[in-house]
Amino acid sequence: MTNTVAFERSHDILINAPAGAVLDYVSNPNSWPEWIIASHEMDSPDRPLVEGDTFREQWHTRTGGVELNWKVTECQSPNLWIAETMTSFIGLIIARYDVEQVGDQVRYTRTITNPARPKAPTPEMVERIDAEAKVCLENIKRNVEAKVAASA
Repeated sequence: MTNTVAFERSHDILINAPAGAVLDYVSNPNSWPEWIIASHEMDSPDRPLVEGDTFREQWHTRTGGVELNWKVTECQSPNLWIAETMTSFIGLIIARYDVEQVGDQVRYTRTITNPARPKAPTPEMVERIDAEAKVCLENIKRNVEAKVAASA
C-alpha cells in the first residue's frame, strides 16, 4: 500500500453582499478565470452549478497545463457548494465553498482538500497556495461587491 498525506487549506474573507450573490458567483465555473490565477478555460454551462452537474477546466500552473473534469457533489444554496475532480499528480481534489451571514456581511470560506496526496506540499508550496488564495479572495470580494452595487 502506498503512503499518502491528507492536505487541507482554508481561506476566508468578509464580503458586503447577500449570501446568494456570493455563492451564485463562485459556483458558476465561468467566473473562475476572473478570480482563480491557475484557471484559464472552462467548458461549463454559464450559471451556478448544482449537485450532479459536471464541467471541464483548463488549469495552468508553474509546471504546465492540465485538464480537470469536475463534478458538483453537493449544493445547498445559498450556503454550501462542493465539487470534486481526480488528478494523476495529487489525487482527489475537493473544493468546498461555505457562505455564512456575519452581521451585515457574509463570510466566504474556500477550502481545498487533497485527502490522499502522494507527498506533503513543501513549505514553499504552502506559501504560494496561501498567497494565491489571498488574491483569489480579494478578486471575489471586489467582483461580487461591484455586481451587487451595479444591480442596486
